Amino acid sequence: MNLPIARLTANLSRRGSLVVPTGGLTQLLTLLLLLALGLGVGARASWAEEKIKALIVDGQNNHGIWPTTTQMMKGYLEESGRFTVDVATTAPQGTDPDFNPTWSDYDVVVSNYNGAPWPEATRESFEQYVENGGGLVVIHAADNAFGDWTEYNKMIGLGGWGGRNERSGPYLYLDDQGDLVRDEAAGPGGHHGAQHPFTIIVRDADHPITRGMPIAWMHERDELYDFLRGPAENVRILATAYASPDQGGSGRHEPMLMVIDYGKGRVFHTPMGHGDYSQRCVGFITSLVRGAQWAAGAEVDFAIPDDFPTEDEVRVREEQKQ
Repeated sequence: MNLPIARLTANLSRRGSLVVPTGGLTQLLTLLLLLALGLGVGARASWAEEKIKALIVDGQNNHGIWPTTTQMMKGYLEESGRFTVDVATTAPQGTDPDFNPTWSDYDVVVSNYNGAPWPEATRESFEQYVENGGGLVVIHAADNAFGDWTEYNKMIGLGGWGGRNERSGPYLYLDDQGDLVRDEAAGPGGHHGAQHPFTIIVRDADHPITRGMPIAWMHERDELYDFLRGPAENVRILATAYASPDQGGSGRHEPMLMVIDYGKGRVFHTPMGHGDYSQRCVGFITSLVRGAQWAAGAEVDFAIPDDFPTEDEVRVREEQKQ
């Protein structure tokens, strides 16, 4: 805010276009103050108008904590200073015939939904929205939803439960050498062992979402989804976690942060975020904000915070005040 005022006063001084009568210093200062206030208001209004418009979708989920996690994610996005956030909530049971958000009003949609199918018209409009460049963020059990919706499964790349099996597409994971495996073996999609803290390994440090993150960082207690499968088209794995057999896991390096291209649209997908405690992890929060920025097609400028987890230590934020 100070730079425009400094330039203004310098220009006025050089050009001699502002005449200050004797004893008029007070008037000059008053004028400059008014100009500063005017420029400040204009700049703040412009900044607010440039915020990313996000919509969180919820209303049904097999995770009963969803009302809390929706408000947590809304808070994290808004507190970043980059987003305005609305929430669209379906009826609590069954297909909601009135659920039909105007997707085009938003730059990015965050799904915290795992429930009954949306109306056909809503599904079609959502497909068009993402196909034409809208952003999508998929959180935890949102990848359980809509097992028989072909285009949604292409958007999210991988999913679990919901009747998914070998007909849904391959398992996708990394082997011990870090090579990508597309496993066509028969079997159900979706599984997890006991909840526990686990290490996230960044596999693509050049992507805007993961750039600047430690190569290894600890995530708070969560369900570590494994055996996810799906079309797995245009999927870029950014980070993984090892699903240890000691915790009932697959023994594979499972995708934990991934991005997917769908038409002109961008999708950020993380299977993390089971509980409110999981979502208080600073690694989750940072990934959410950065992932939503990226999916919206915006510059990813949210800095890695000083309290980001380390290789040996989980870092969590205090519980939000509702």
